[in-house]
Amino acid sequence: MSDSDGPAAEPAGLDGLPPLFSISKGEVVSVQTYGAFVRLPGYKKEGLVHVSEMSASRVENASEIVDVGEQVWIKVIGREIQGEKVKLSFSMKAVNQGTGRDLDPNNVMAEQDARRRKNFRDHTGNRITLDAVLNTTCTKCGCKGHFTKDCFSAPGLQYALLPDEDDEEPRQQQTPSAAPQQDSDKKKKKKKEKKKKRKRERKESDSSSSSSSDECKSKRRRRDHTHDREDKKKKKHKKHRSHKHS
Repeated sequence: MSDSDGPAAEPAGLDGLPPLFSISKGEVVSVQTYGAFVRLPGYKKEGLVHVSEMSASRVENASEIVDVGEQVWIKVIGREIQGEKVKLSFSMKAVNQGTGRDLDPNNVMAEQDARRRKNFRDHTGNRITLDAVLNTTCTKCGCKGHFTKDCFSAPGLQYALLPDEDDEEPRQQQTPSAAPQQDSDKKKKKKKEKKKKRKRERKESDSSSSSSSDECKSKRRRRDHTHDREDKKKKKHKKHRSHKHS
């Protein structure tokens, strides 16, 4: 186990713990789905190797990498005091598990992981704060809620505050009464359109029937005319034969 540089005193609560960024070999005492707890020789406090710190590739379960009682090389990448508890964070991917050589001598990966964990826990940057509306009236535009010095109103323009929810309820109550009237108007329009269609269809049917009747009459006239001609021809032929015999 490597020693810390210089005789600097440890912060209160962190004394008796392995130095930061030191490399040691420890024993796995517990395996969970999210990581494994490792105990270092000479220290009572156990540290957590998170699944994200076990390998450079993605690990779903810590049991895929280590077992209880196994000896692993770790690097101390975090020491935090949370209330009355002290949290130790170890990394296995920063150390060669065969030789114990430091794969991150400049602690670049360790600092990036620590920054990522801090940003994940800190949600203050995403908060939205709402300020109270000032109970004052602007002398420039005549609206409420801001001072004259903060007014952006241009000459001739006026601004008004949005109505409250209580004011919008009467409007919403009026809309259902107007809906049946619109439905009745639509029904009336549909009825009128249907009547117009029926009239058109009747006219078309009448015109078609009249045209068909005219055609029938013309055909009958043609037939009668042809029959008359044939009768006349037959009579002439009979007369001619009777003259020849005489």
